[in-house]
Amino acid sequence: MTKAISAVILTRVSTREQEEGYSIDAQIHRLQEYCKRKNLRVLETFKIIESSTICHRKQFMEIIKFAKKQKEPIAIVADKVDRIQRSFQEYPILDPLIKEGKIELHFNTEGYVIHKDSISQERLMWSIGVVMAQSYVDSMRDNINRAIAQKLRNGEWISKAPIGYKNIRKEGGRGDIVIDQERAPLVRQLFEYYATGNYSMLEMMRYARSIGLRNSAGKQKDLTKSHIHKMLQNPFYHGIMRIESMKQELPHRYEPIIDRNLFDHCQEVMHGRTRNRSCYRGKDFVFRGVLRCAVTDRMITAETHTKKYANGNTGQWTYLAAFNPKDPTKKLWVREDEILAEVESILEKMSVKNEAILNNIMQYIRKSHEEKKLYHKEQTANLKKEHTQIEDKIDTLVDLLMDKVIDKEEFEVKKKRLKDRQYQIDDLIRSFDEADDAFNEKLLNLVELAARAISHFKGSDIPRKRELLNFIFQNLSLRGKKLEYTMRSPFKEFAEASKIEEWSE
Repeated sequence: MTKAISAVILTRVSTREQEEGYSIDAQIHRLQEYCKRKNLRVLETFKIIESSTICHRKQFMEIIKFAKKQKEPIAIVADKVDRIQRSFQEYPILDPLIKEGKIELHFNTEGYVIHKDSISQERLMWSIGVVMAQSYVDSMRDNINRAIAQKLRNGEWISKAPIGYKNIRKEGGRGDIVIDQERAPLVRQLFEYYATGNYSMLEMMRYARSIGLRNSAGKQKDLTKSHIHKMLQNPFYHGIMRIESMKQELPHRYEPIIDRNLFDHCQEVMHGRTRNRSCYRGKDFVFRGVLRCAVTDRMITAETHTKKYANGNTGQWTYLAAFNPKDPTKKLWVREDEILAEVESILEKMSVKNEAILNNIMQYIRKSHEEKKLYHKEQTANLKKEHTQIEDKIDTLVDLLMDKVIDKEEFEVKKKRLKDRQYQIDDLIRSFDEADDAFNEKLLNLVELAARAISHFKGSDIPRKRELLNFIFQNLSLRGKKLEYTMRSPFKEFAEASKIEEWSE
């Protein structure tokens, strides 16, 4: 039996746009009439504008807080179950209050009340109402996801257009993306400028400002380094849209601003796979494309100076062009052989002269490898078992289709999901098989290289020296005449270990 004589009216819409229509007012009218019929005194009317599926429902919790403060039982009156909840996430909040007699739930359209003395059938009706509401939400989400997936397959971008393009509304209100005639040429210039390989992100930022390329949103502020970096990596400009959430790249239907070759060249420049050769004419030098200026973030260039002596002999020295940290407009010239000597000193310290220590390291790696193989074997067995189970599920699906329990469309969807997982399992098993020995060999080679880096370096020609420097050092730069560096793993660990006295004994 219901005991509440006081009530709060709960009305809800999901968006501000719905609030501006008749939805809220219509709900209030119906619920006021309901309270009159039930002789309920309305204490407060709550207008909620929020989705019932979000994790933290602030306005909903305000109603709960209000009800808890009252000394008498409160009827929460709503038009339908889905106005209060569309999932069971609110159940742990509502049910204890109902059982304590603090609140009652009155549903106008469904015509029942949930209170502390409700019989199991009434509570079951409440649960079914929530399930139906949840089903509706799930159905909407599936429809939206299907619509989004179809748009992407059709080459339609579903988000804000990148700089160089703009979002428009066509007749009938349908959205589209077109070339921004003002910014697109500037975007092309930006890619072409970067493709020369001569400029850092700081210089790219200054260049974008100089040509008037600014952000297309808000107050159209200057582009930052990170923004330019993202632009230069965005394949949208040559006709491919990258969907991060789906880990996919699909062709889009909009006009490209640049061609694929220019984009690929910029990626090579960004990842250090190519350099502007005009900067390195003449004698080759060890640090070409490897050593940066820490002041300007540009690659260090070099010049060879020749001196002729009175006796007829000539001498040659290579100088590296860095910039003065105190005055970045002034160049500093640093002898290449001096920096080379510093690098060799770093590699020398990393060397392992104690063969016993090196053998212990190698034995540890081999032992770890055996343990890794056992792990791979167990994982592979589990994956093969899952693969067989999926095959059984596919057979069951075929039986369900033949018995007309499911239709052809549902069969194809579920079969595809299962086959996709089987393909993933095949790839995982293959990767375990391939990685098994590759992992061990690569690690052993790295250790051997780290232990004997100095002898490898001194015995190599200039191109091989550059490869070794790129492989060992993550960053190598000159701040004025001072060499700064960060090493990659496991080389940095070897460098740290070299500080141990026994390392070089």
